[in-house]
Amino acid sequence: MKLGIPRERHEGELRVAATPETVRQLAGLGLEVIVESMAGAPAGYPDHDYAEAGCQLVQALDLPELDVLAHVRPLEPAAAKALKSGAVTVGMASPSSELATVQALAEAGVTSFALELVPRISRAQSMDALSSQALVAGYRSVLEAAIRLPRFFPLFMTAAGTVPPARVLVLGAGVAGLQAIGTAKRLGARVSANDIRPASADEVASMGGTFVKLDLETAEASGGYARELSADRGALQRELLAPHVAQSDVLITTAAVPGRRAPLLVSRQMVQAMRPGSVVVDLAAESGGNVEGSVPGEDILVPTADGHGHVTLVGLKDAPSALASDASRLYAKNVANLLALMTRDGVVAPDFDDDVIAGACLTHDGAVRHLPTAEALAALIPAPPAHAPHVPDHAPSVQDRGER
Repeated sequence: MKLGIPRERHEGELRVAATPETVRQLAGLGLEVIVESMAGAPAGYPDHDYAEAGCQLVQALDLPELDVLAHVRPLEPAAAKALKSGAVTVGMASPSSELATVQALAEAGVTSFALELVPRISRAQSMDALSSQALVAGYRSVLEAAIRLPRFFPLFMTAAGTVPPARVLVLGAGVAGLQAIGTAKRLGARVSANDIRPASADEVASMGGTFVKLDLETAEASGGYARELSADRGALQRELLAPHVAQSDVLITTAAVPGRRAPLLVSRQMVQAMRPGSVVVDLAAESGGNVEGSVPGEDILVPTADGHGHVTLVGLKDAPSALASDASRLYAKNVANLLALMTRDGVVAPDFDDDVIAGACLTHDGAVRHLPTAEALAALIPAPPAHAPHVPDHAPSVQDRGER
């Protein structure tokens, strides 16, 4: 079977869905791996490394000839329509925001697997791309903050005086948040964190952070994800967080609800209450933002409430691509491990009795298998108009029928 690895076309995307290492793994499964020329170059993987790994290099993939397509960013609808019926795709799909592509995949008879849908169970950890890429993003968020903060992160005791450590507050203690906590701690900052899931307190402590406990209801959904708070509880959360935000030199927000807009955790007024020179990094900027006013890919200077300076609000964009080499290394292994699970004797044949495969499947055999996405698509299709009963032009009147 022919497995294609494209060169990513999305602006700012530097990752690739296969590295020379995973090409060897995939070829060992009996697959014929075809890589577009320069696909891995932006991530530091030149063409000759792929050639040495045993793949075929081409200037452009012939999509209708492929049996399997592995990708990073969600496919465009045109690419989905170009695939042959029965083809298999593996990659990020963003089904909630890419409904046109999901519809195109279903109509083309493509069996697509969305890495965002991989179940969060122990057996599937090696295929969990959300976690591997969140680790990269959490690490980068701290580096971006450290570059912009006009102060040291660690404590310094010098002959000229003592420099206190920076205070870092992390909101959201998932994979990205925990990595941010660990990275900030290694840089010497005093770190605290908050999350609405009760199990997070021990995880924060294990990374060396101090858990900020708020008087709020717990909100944990299935699979260990956070559940979005109601509007009134969200407002209370912001009110309780406000003093902790004001005392911080660096605020990093990482909270996200899969398939939905990121929850608003920090208002503009909360940012303005911080000290001049403080830095806010919104890791969820691309999915709506945890911080009011954040813009993906932009640094915004927010005047402080006292008028003596500003706070730098950073909306991170393409976070894993800033560390494209290692991000690709991890992502490519996630892809290869999922393909290995469904490949037998050189043939990719998904076994839908397997919970991992069934859970990650987005479309198959002309249907959308992921229920929330299927419901979202159904809501976009207008219902047929209700037709009034047909009345003949010369229908008899009430009087003609002898009725009162």
